[in-house]
Amino acid sequence: MQESTERRTSRRFNMTLPVKVRSANPSGTERQGQTRDVSFRGLYFMMDADFTPGSPIEFILTLPREITMAGDVHIHCFAEIVRVEPRDLGRGIAARIDRYEFLPASA
Repeated sequence: MQESTERRTSRRFNMTLPVKVRSANPSGTERQGQTRDVSFRGLYFMMDADFTPGSPIEFILTLPREITMAGDVHIHCFAEIVRVEPRDLGRGIAARIDRYEFLPASA
């Protein structure tokens, strides 16, 4: 029996958060989805959209005040799709985060 090797380098947190995702190309349309789990280096989200592994995406993740213990925190992330899996209602999509920036709080 072959053992599987754990490749994750950062801890995953199971959390369902709203996420707005779009292709990184100029004509990319924004779509709504929900995370299943999130880590410092990536996330897995559910969405009814066609993405191809290797495709660049951008998304905005909102950490609610229940998590931050302050106000909502919006994070603009730049990532690459690493896996797409068919699911009952849409697709499960894994993405590796390449870089991110915190968006200023709205006034």
